[in-house]
Amino acid sequence: MTPDLFTPIPAPEHNLLPADGIVNDYGVIFSGNKADRYFHILMNDIPWQHDEVVLYGKRIHTARRVAWYGERSLAYTYSGITRLALPWHPVLSEIKDAVERHIAAYTPTQFNSCLLNLYTDGNEGMAWHSDDERELGQCPIIASVSFGASRKFVFKHKQTQEKTAMMLTHGQLLVMHGETQRHWLHAIMKSTKIHEPRVSLTFRTIIE
Repeated sequence: MTPDLFTPIPAPEHNLLPADGIVNDYGVIFSGNKADRYFHILMNDIPWQHDEVVLYGKRIHTARRVAWYGERSLAYTYSGITRLALPWHPVLSEIKDAVERHIAAYTPTQFNSCLLNLYTDGNEGMAWHSDDERELGQCPIIASVSFGASRKFVFKHKQTQEKTAMMLTHGQLLVMHGETQRHWLHAIMKSTKIHEPRVSLTFRTIIE
């Protein structure tokens, strides 16, 4: 996607965490028809599958559905399951280019993979966890883009239990870096009041 050279990219919000990590909110970077177009394509073109976790030695399927894309056949292991990346979908490449351009002045990086999550409604969420798998390295940079229904996203410090919450909305970009994954858990809260789907894209760099 070719950037508009005459439109300055705004600076991200200050660090949303009080200590031990860095989280920057870039706000809505895809608005209006573009965000709607991406959401429609992601909902209909992605081969969504129910996620799997290994719990007490048994494979369990979650209600939430996922997809894993990246360069070549990158492997990513979490929750006891190893996944091989699908080749980049054109719309994911387009979104990735825009994300990298937006964060280049503050957190320059190039991502080689993306984990997608589909939450059908507010009854589906994500439990407390950190993205601290070995393949992501010591201080991973993870860029999260949201499409669809607004959902409550919460951080919880692993030692102090202090919490920081925010709403993630349609077209919004959030970037986690520094020692965030080492010291903080994060989760998507459930809500019976939400009846629309949400798609999240978390761009990552797998270290081979």
